[in-house]
Amino acid sequence: MLLQPIEIGGLSLRNRIVVSPMCEYSAEDGVPNDWHLVHLGSRAVGGAGLVFTEATAVSPEGRISAADTGIWTDTQAQAWQRIVAFMHGQGAKAGIQLAHAGRKASTAAPWLGGKPVATECGGWTPVAPSAIRFDQGHPVPVALDEAAIAKVIADFRDAARRTRTAGFDVIELHAAHGYLLHEFLSPLSNTRSDRYGGPLQNRARLLREIIAAVREAWPAPLPLWVRVSATDWTEGGWGIDECVELARVLREDGVDLVDCSSGGNVPHARIPLGPGYQVPFAARIRREAGIATGAVGMITDARQAEAILEGGEADVIIMAREFLRDPYFPRRAAQELGEKIEPPKQYLRAW
Repeated sequence: MLLQPIEIGGLSLRNRIVVSPMCEYSAEDGVPNDWHLVHLGSRAVGGAGLVFTEATAVSPEGRISAADTGIWTDTQAQAWQRIVAFMHGQGAKAGIQLAHAGRKASTAAPWLGGKPVATECGGWTPVAPSAIRFDQGHPVPVALDEAAIAKVIADFRDAARRTRTAGFDVIELHAAHGYLLHEFLSPLSNTRSDRYGGPLQNRARLLREIIAAVREAWPAPLPLWVRVSATDWTEGGWGIDECVELARVLREDGVDLVDCSSGGNVPHARIPLGPGYQVPFAARIRREAGIATGAVGMITDARQAEAILEGGEADVIIMAREFLRDPYFPRRAAQELGEKIEPPKQYLRAW
């Protein structure tokens, strides 16, 4: 099944292998460059069915770091065009993950320590649903008022419009890993008493309003995915029961697939890492919410991936670090599973 085509929400993929969004911290003013062309393009050459960009900010203040890619300007959208065109030329579909970092914004690149960057050093003040810092050493974010929330929604709508201009095939909204939309979902980071806080229907309101706004610029059947953290791995936080309930609502809102990750909203959470440790979340959401899911997290082997699909636990396999180790993983997987993926014509003599 791993190497077989699949159609999700009107999108046909040549196989069920998806390159997960992976931040490269290599852009300037949000503009993707040759690094992104080669990084994303090589995964398309490698045979993946769908290749996602890194978390791409919908506004300057929505970046994780100053070196993140963005799509809040037409210049950025134009720079994405050639990258998307190259991936299409290799037979892959191109996806963009639209994101806002919330209270985890304004940090340094990982190889520079990853710590918060102060405003006097070129950083900016993060925003969040509530004025609760992510961790010690992080600044207290500014709680968004309704006018600022309206701007966030408009930023996602505008980003979706530019996404169409750039030629992407899929939008994924990043509602995971402790970034802004996840912060609204979790009662650990959202203590508001207005219509955006309290019960799940209120905490999910921003995500749903963004989905509606994005659909204005990115109408069905154009594919729309949402990445969630299925649990905070912390007592009293966001968990799988609420996530299943949310997924049912997202299906009615026109979301085509839920990308099932976990964690990121609480520092020092005890996460039981192991091969395929997040797959049960994808399986349960798929089964109980009746929506397509993607399994992600420590999936590194072709037969492991095949077993997940054969067991009905997910519809696609979304991989990150294994693609950093091997951009040609799909070709290796095909050999292991007794299948063949025809290479680009430039490589035919080695086939």
